[in-house]
Amino acid sequence: MNKVPSAVAGGKPVVVVGSLNMDLVFRMPRMPEAGETLQGHGYTTSPGGKGANQAVACARLGCQVALVGQAGRDGYGDTLCEALLANGVDIRHVGRIDEAATGVAVILVEDRGQNRIVLAAGANGMLRPADIDAAGDAIAGAALLIVQLEVPLAAVLQAMRLAAAAGVPVLLNPAPAQALPDQFWPLIDILVPNESEAALLTGMDVADVASACRAGEQLRARGARRVLITLSDKGVVLLDEQGPRHLPARAVSAVDTTAAGDTFIGALATALCEGLTLDEAAAFGQSASALCVTRAGAQPSIPYRHELAP
Repeated sequence: MNKVPSAVAGGKPVVVVGSLNMDLVFRMPRMPEAGETLQGHGYTTSPGGKGANQAVACARLGCQVALVGQAGRDGYGDTLCEALLANGVDIRHVGRIDEAATGVAVILVEDRGQNRIVLAAGANGMLRPADIDAAGDAIAGAALLIVQLEVPLAAVLQAMRLAAAAGVPVLLNPAPAQALPDQFWPLIDILVPNESEAALLTGMDVADVASACRAGEQLRARGARRVLITLSDKGVVLLDEQGPRHLPARAVSAVDTTAAGDTFIGALATALCEGLTLDEAAAFGQSASALCVTRAGAQPSIPYRHELAP
């Protein structure tokens, strides 16, 4: 297993390969039925995308971070890049292209905080292995590589291969849920799915702590060395060579869960790079995501380090 070095002590950044989206957020009392027109009561736009969100979470929580991705040469792309720079994210490897518009996410948020998301990949779908190769030195010099699945799998796989070749540990957040090629599994140091993603990857029903433990064992058997399955208000299940254990969730009143998972990933990565144990890092991730869900929006809801208890 590749040990995650300290990004704080060694000056190495986390590198995130992933998506940038402009989020179009609609708030409503409930989700509309098929064919129904429902009156909403709020609309906002805010920077998002899993890659950008996770990079911002790392930056706000105290970690050096660089993002590798693709945006259109348009107004949304300008806004997203400006937001990343304002948060201290290195965007030297964020390409700006004319062939596609910047990615967009339409997010429907119920009053009780749950959401539904529809993606239009746009420029995210144009990220190629050659773009990853162009960022190869950054990946090889990273403390940790974070990847998700809102960009093409070929690009994700290339990033994982470059990281593995350089001894850089890989954290994969397999979202949106989809089957993983066999080549992915031996390259995964840390796998962080939610319950639906774990269910798709294993073919098992994942609905509680016991079933998450069984799913996690299967995921480790496939090659992932450490597995954390997030279970929303049921907490998180951790599995590694020490066996399975469960960290209960913190009780909060959720306003918007859109960036909860991305905040957890960024906090987990930051804590691991500071030398915390997996259990300590997961607890830090829970603390950050618990605060995140009490606020609206994706990136606007991601907390800063000073907002969390020491």
